[in-house]
Amino acid sequence: MANSQPDGYFAFPSSGGGRPVLVLHAWWGLNDTVRDVCDRLAASGYLAFAPDLYHGQVTNTTAAAEKLSANLFKDLESARTEVSWAAQFLSQHPKQTGSGLAVIGFSLGAFFALDLSVYKPDLVRSVVIFYGTRPGGYRSAQAAYLGHFAEMDEFEPQQEIDSLEEALISAGLPVTFHQYKGTGHWFFEPDHPGAFNSGAANLAWERTLTFLKETLA
Repeated sequence: MANSQPDGYFAFPSSGGGRPVLVLHAWWGLNDTVRDVCDRLAASGYLAFAPDLYHGQVTNTTAAAEKLSANLFKDLESARTEVSWAAQFLSQHPKQTGSGLAVIGFSLGAFFALDLSVYKPDLVRSVVIFYGTRPGGYRSAQAAYLGHFAEMDEFEPQQEIDSLEEALISAGLPVTFHQYKGTGHWFFEPDHPGAFNSGAANLAWERTLTFLKETLA
């Protein structure tokens, strides 16, 4: 199963191969923002794959996104299996170089990125999360973590962010969280112009590339 390609979007660097980065979409689905992230990673030399957890369904309305994400969480084990399958597929791809992979997750995808680092610690070396958390322990994880969070976030309370940071530190894991002033949820995503903040998005991207270079070296 892990050798066959899951539904999703693949971006290859010009060299043909590179260190693998798994990109997990927000509750909107596999949209242009996520594809662009994969393309930008490929332009920086990474082999990037974004699995389509909604299998072709994409939305830009909150109501529809809530329904799609709720359906995903109704069968959490199935969703975990899909994410794990994508991670295995990417880590075994003949064009990937090195051992272990990085995972970047946006909101909903951040939950699954964090979750994967706990359930597949042998695969995940680096985790980058954008405005998303996951409750629970991280004692089994072996990754380094970078978090990008909004100052004014109606979806992600500061208490949840603090709890996550404390759990990672308690597990003895490297963690760096950044909060971006004047931003709200979705600040990284240009297809949500009401929330998009180009300055914060550019800084978060620069920090992400530096982090990937350091942790996947």
